[in-house]
Amino acid sequence: MKILKTLIRVTVNDLDSALSFYENLLGIKAQSRFGYPEMKLELATVGDILLIAGSKEVLKPFQDTNGTFLVDSVEEFKNYLEQQGGKIIGRIKDVPTGRNMIVKHPDGAVIEYVEHFKQV
Repeated sequence: MKILKTLIRVTVNDLDSALSFYENLLGIKAQSRFGYPEMKLELATVGDILLIAGSKEVLKPFQDTNGTFLVDSVEEFKNYLEQQGGKIIGRIKDVPTGRNMIVKHPDGAVIEYVEHFKQV
């Protein structure tokens, strides 16, 4: 059970301009860019930043999540976090990159846990 990467989540309305800004700011190109049509979202990662793009209405449910942890096993983290007093507020489900869940930590932080099945 291991956290592979921690991502800061930034919600935006226009992915192209945000992507350009963060690529220039960090001096690196995006490592991934993909659509999530079921949720009407488009996402990209630049370094340790996860850009989540969509309309104001579509983004609303995603803005309460404080960060994203890429992990080696969502299932193992689910069991561990429940034992530590975490509350699963978004059940494990399939997403374009693999599987995820949303957890409210005992301190109140809301974190998305993602296990990648394929490289994006």
